[in-house]
Amino acid sequence: MENIYSDRIDDLRAIMRDNGWDAVVIGGSDPHASEYPAPRWQQVKWLSGFTGEAGDLVVTHDHAGLWTDSRYFIQALEQLEGTGVELHKTRMPDSVSIPDWLASRGVKTVAVDGLCQSVSAAEELVAAVGEGGRLSDVPDMLDAMWEDRPSVPVSPVTTLDVECFGGIPRAEKISWLRKWMLLHGMDRVLLSSLDEIAWMLNVRGSDIEYNPLVISYLLVSQDYVKWFVRKSMADMDPDTEDSFSELVADGVDIEDYEAVFFALSDFSGETSRVRLFADPSTLNHHVATYIKDSYPEDCIIYGTSPVILEKSVKTPSEIENLRQTYIDDGVAMERFLHWLDTEVASGREVTEWEASERLTAFRAEIPGYRGNSFENISAYGPGAALPHYSTPREGSAVIRPCGLYLVDSGGQYLTGTTDITRTVPMGPCTELEREDYTLVLKGMIDLSMAVFPKGTTGHQLDALARMPLWRHHLNFGHGTGHGTGYYLCVHEGPQSIRYQYNPQPLLPGMVTSNEPGLYREGMHGIRHENMLLCREAGTSQFGDWLEFETLTCCHIDTSAVVPELLGPEAVAWLNAYNARVYATLAPYLPSDVASWLMDRTREI
Repeated sequence: MENIYSDRIDDLRAIMRDNGWDAVVIGGSDPHASEYPAPRWQQVKWLSGFTGEAGDLVVTHDHAGLWTDSRYFIQALEQLEGTGVELHKTRMPDSVSIPDWLASRGVKTVAVDGLCQSVSAAEELVAAVGEGGRLSDVPDMLDAMWEDRPSVPVSPVTTLDVECFGGIPRAEKISWLRKWMLLHGMDRVLLSSLDEIAWMLNVRGSDIEYNPLVISYLLVSQDYVKWFVRKSMADMDPDTEDSFSELVADGVDIEDYEAVFFALSDFSGETSRVRLFADPSTLNHHVATYIKDSYPEDCIIYGTSPVILEKSVKTPSEIENLRQTYIDDGVAMERFLHWLDTEVASGREVTEWEASERLTAFRAEIPGYRGNSFENISAYGPGAALPHYSTPREGSAVIRPCGLYLVDSGGQYLTGTTDITRTVPMGPCTELEREDYTLVLKGMIDLSMAVFPKGTTGHQLDALARMPLWRHHLNFGHGTGHGTGYYLCVHEGPQSIRYQYNPQPLLPGMVTSNEPGLYREGMHGIRHENMLLCREAGTSQFGDWLEFETLTCCHIDTSAVVPELLGPEAVAWLNAYNARVYATLAPYLPSDVASWLMDRTREI
C-alpha cells in the first residue's frame, strides 16, 4: 500500500534533482521561530506525518530523517512507520546534529525554506557544507507540491488594558528599549519573535492556536516604531480598528507585513551607517539575507534580544493577578477532578477525550478565560508514557477505576497563563506505580522547598528534582522547568531548570514550572507540575537569598503516596500545601466539591 508521506518525499526529491540540491532541510517552525507554528508552516507534519511540536526533517536522495528529542521518541516511531523516514534522536549522549550529519555525508548543496530557518541554524548549515558548499534560500519551496496549503492566518487584534490586567504601558516599554539602544549604540532594533512583539505593544491575537499572538515584525528607532502586520483595513473588524487607533495614538506606525523589506533598506533621514540589532535565534534566514544586502557588515549586530529577560520578570501587579488566576484555575481543576472521580467510580465509561473536553468546559466558565494555553494532554495508563501524548478524538482509551491517569493542561486568561500537571490515582495502584508516583513527587517537593543564593541558575537546581529518582537509577529525558508568559506563550525563557547548561540566573519575579516525571513505555507515565514564583528570601552575612512560592493551587492526591519514600520533611510540605489548597478554594467551590476536597486533602 502506498504511503502519502513517502510519495511526498519522492516528489520533493524530484524537485531536488531538477535544482541540483544534495539535501533539503525542513525546519519545524515558522518565520518567527515560534514553538507552535500555524498550519501553513507545519511543513514537517505535511511531509512526514509527524505531529510533535519539535522536529526537523532532512531529505537527501537516499535518506530521509527526522530529528527530535526524547519527548517524542515513541510517538515518532509510531507516526513514521511506513514513510521511509528514519528517527534521529537529539539531546542524547550519542546524538549527531543535523549539521554534523550532513558534513559526515559530504553534502555540499543544501536547500532550505529561508523563512523557516533561523539565522543561527542557517549559519550552522553553512559551516557544515564547508568551503565550496552552498546554502540555497528557497522561500515557500513546498508551494509547488502543497496544492491546498493553508494561507497566512489573520485574526482580530486586541490591546490590553494594563490598568485592569496588570503590566506596563507600551509607551514605557518603548522608552525602555530606546534607552537600551542608546546604551548599546544601536540605531534600529528589529524584533521578529511574536511573543516579544506582543509584550512590547501590549497586543494580543489568535493567529496561532493556543498562543495569543499576531504574525508580525517590529522595527524600533529613536524616531519611529513600525509594526508590520498582515491586516487589511478593508477587512478590519471593529475591535482591530479600535486597537489600531490606540496604537497609532501612542506613536506606532502600522504597515503591511511585507513592507518590512522596504523599511529595512529605507535610510531616509538617517546616515548609511545605521546600526541594526536583531536576535539570530528568532530572525529568519530570508530576512537576514535581505538585511545583509542593505547594511554594511559591521553595522549588523546580532545578539540576544533584551526583551526576553525584561518580560520574564513579572511586575508586582502581574504577580498579584497571577496569584488570583491560579486560584481561579484551581477551582476549574478541582471541579474537573471531582467530576472525573465521581463518574469513573460510578462505573460509567469515561474516555481520555471526554475528560479533556470536560476540563476545557470547566475552565471556560472562569471570567477572563481566553482559551487553553496548549493542547490538553489527557492520558491513561500506557498513553501517559508519552510525555507529549496527543489525545485522539476517536478511539481514546477508557479511564478505568485503577492505575494512573495523567492530565497536563493550562489556560490563557487576561490575567495570566497557567500550566499544571496532575497524575491521578483512579483506584488501586500497583506497588511499582506507587513507588514511581512517590519518587517523582518527592523530586517536585524538594525543588519547591529550595532556598538558594542570588545568582543561582536553574541548571544548578535541576538535580534537586532528579535526586530521588537517581537514587533508584531512574531518570526522565525532558527539562524540569520552563518559564511562562503573562497571557502569552506557555513556554518562554530565558530561564529554565534543566540539566543542559543555561547561564541565566533565576531572578525575583520569574515564574517557572517544576515538573519532574517518569515514563515506563507500555505501562504508565507520571508527572507532577506546579508553577513557582522566584522571590527574595532575605539577606545574611553570606549574601542575598532566594526561594520559591508555589502559585499553583490544586490538591495533590495522597492515596498513592508511600510515606517512608517521601520522608518526613516532604510529607510535612505536602500536608501543608494540601491544607492551603483546601482553605483557599473551598469558599469558591460547590458544597459537594468542597466536601470531596476536604477528604482528599486530609493529612497523611
